[in-house]
This record gives sequence, C-alpha cells and structure tokens, in this order.
Amino acid sequence: MKFKLLRTLVMFICVFHFLDTNSQKKNAPKFGKGLFNLVGKDSTFTMKIGLRFQTLATSNWDVQNGLSNPESSILIRRSRLKFDGFAFSPKLKYKIELGLSNRDQSGISQFTSNAPRYVMDAVLKWNFAGNFVLWFGQTKLPGNRERVISSANLQQVDRSLLNSRFNIDRDIGIQLRHKFNLTDTFLVKEIFSMAQGEGRNVTTGNIGGHQYTTRVELFPFGDFESKGDYKGSDLKFEQKPKLSVGFAYDFNNNASRTRSNQGSYMFNDTGFYSTNISTVFIDAMYKHKGFSFMAEYANRNADDAFAKNSDGTLTGDIVQVGNGLNLQTGYLLSKTVEISGRYTNISLDRNITGKGAENQYTLGVSKYIAGHKLKVQTDVSYTDIGFKTNQLLCRLQVDIHF
Repeated sequence: MKFKLLRTLVMFICVFHFLDTNSQKKNAPKFGKGLFNLVGKDSTFTMKIGLRFQTLATSNWDVQNGLSNPESSILIRRSRLKFDGFAFSPKLKYKIELGLSNRDQSGISQFTSNAPRYVMDAVLKWNFAGNFVLWFGQTKLPGNRERVISSANLQQVDRSLLNSRFNIDRDIGIQLRHKFNLTDTFLVKEIFSMAQGEGRNVTTGNIGGHQYTTRVELFPFGDFESKGDYKGSDLKFEQKPKLSVGFAYDFNNNASRTRSNQGSYMFNDTGFYSTNISTVFIDAMYKHKGFSFMAEYANRNADDAFAKNSDGTLTGDIVQVGNGLNLQTGYLLSKTVEISGRYTNISLDRNITGKGAENQYTLGVSKYIAGHKLKVQTDVSYTDIGFKTNQLLCRLQVDIHF
C-alpha cells in the first residue's frame, strides 16, 4: 500500500513538472483559488490545481453510561487533490478529484479489483449546444442537495443522517443538463442521468440493470450568486431573497446493494439478489442577508426488500427502505461568525429493518477566516435512537483549501 501511494505521488510530481515546463505561463493565484493555474502555449487547454484537507476531532458518549470515558478520535477526515479546466475548447471542460486520506479511499473490495478507491471524480463536461451540457464519466449523481454540496462548502462539520442513509453518491455514466428562463427572473434547471448503478470505482461491470435519475430545480427569484444554491451559509449576503426548490427521482433497475448503488452487496446461492429500488428527493435552499435555510425529504422503496435465495429462503440482507427529513438553518452574526441548527429524523420501515426512528439535534458554530477556504467549525449533536442508547457527539474541524 505504501509503495502504491509513493508511486502515485511520484507520478503527480512528474505530471506537474511536465505541465510546468510545457505551459505558456504559471500563475500563482490568491489563497483559495488553487495552487497554480496552467495555460497551454496555444491556449487550447487550461488546468487549475488545488489541494484541501480537513482535520477532525470527535468525542462520542453513550448517554445511559454518563459522560465519562467518551470514545475519542482525531483523523484527517478528507484530503483531496483537484484538477479542473478546459481541453481543446472552453466548451469542453473537465474535473478530476483524487482522494488521498484513508477515509477517502475506503471501500476496497473484489468489486474495485481489491484496490484503493483513489478516484472521486473524473468527468468531461461538453457544452454542445446552447444551454445543453453533456457530462460523461464518474461524478456525483443529481440526488439530494446536501450530497451534491461539496464537503468543502458545508455549513456544519459534516452532512446529516439523512444523507448517510439515503444519498446515491457517485457513479459512472452520462448526464444531460439544461436550463432555461420561464420569465426574466424565473429560472428552471433540468438534469437527466443514466449510470451503471453500482457506485464509484467499480471495475467488475454492471451486475443488475442501470440507474436512472431525473432532477428539476425551480428558481422563482433567479439564480443565486456564485452558485450559492449548492453552498452552505449565505456568505455572499444575498441582497434579495433567493430560493431553489428541487425534485429528484432515482430508479435503480435490478439493484444488488442494500441502498440502491450504495451499501453492501446482497449475495445469495446463485450469486446476487437484485430488486428494483426507487428513491425520491424533495429539497429547498433559501438565502437572504446572511440567513439560510435548507430542507430535505427522502423516501426509498423496493419491489421486494427481503433478499432471497433461489428457493425463496431469506439470506438475511434487506434493502434499507424508509423516510428521512432534514431541516437546517443558519445566521451570520458577522461576515465571519455563524450559528447554525439542524434537526434530522430517520424513519426506516420497522417491519423490514427492525430499527426504531432516529432523531438528531445539532447546534453548530463556524468561524470563516477566509470563507469556506479556511474555517474552523464545531458542533454538538444529541441523537435519540429507537431501541438503542441515546448518544451525544461533539466535533471540532479545521478546513483549509488551496
């Protein structure tokens, strides 16, 4: 593993040296705008190279056992190397994001050729006509808003329980994106995606059918400043109210994992159990003068949630079906300090999963030293877990982006 990582880093250094010696100019942008920018001699390509990492400290208590002897940890939660720009023409853009931390690379299995999952994103974006853009490669699917918001731009230390239970994360395939104006201010954005349906970095091909996702977003008051509909907090202090309402439907045909294209694979005596899994997302983002509010609802269903062998006996695996609700708000006391609150409810189908409802309450404080590019965030969460001991979680995270 260490040899593979060293080999990867050496490869990056060689690429950087090649690009540096063969580019027209190398700019040193201001903090938070990338490590450096490259432009080809004939201006037929550009590349911005960036790096970021998050250092996270956590303490977790079982409330029933009192507040003594917490489970504590400090780790590099995320560490990413990013490349983006255009190739040949400004109408053909690309993005590559590599995960360097152990958490980023986790998920090694036979389905990833027993190799670390370095690649987060590797996608081409072709603006082939008007407001139509075709994406091809591995990237985030257009599911719930909170998942699509970069972990670099979160309002609190990390995403909610709704995201961890219901998100459809990344996959490889194609996406067609389009936008148009109904009126001078009313904007509509549409996305259609067809993906392999197995998750990211899978090398063994498609076990079941494909995964289809459709998303529509409505902006009755016009677009947000600086893509603020997919950034936590109203750091731009929108002078006029801005609202985005999104509706997404995801259908994974003959899915073989417990959470659509996520979760564990469902094995049986003939290989894999598969069933059709549908997920619905409804969400909204509102911002105005330092105040922000985000709401999300998720629902997952399956044709048959109980995994079975060929003779009808149960394997023990089940599809995680149910509902989730997440409400999150924040207010900037100044341009650099924000308080935020979040309520999340997870209600998986008890008759199928045997799990009780979870309710989590989170209070957070953020100090934005250089916006999302350099910040310190802390939060406290109390989780009421059905049939289990309630939990108290405290987190502190430092986030830096070059």
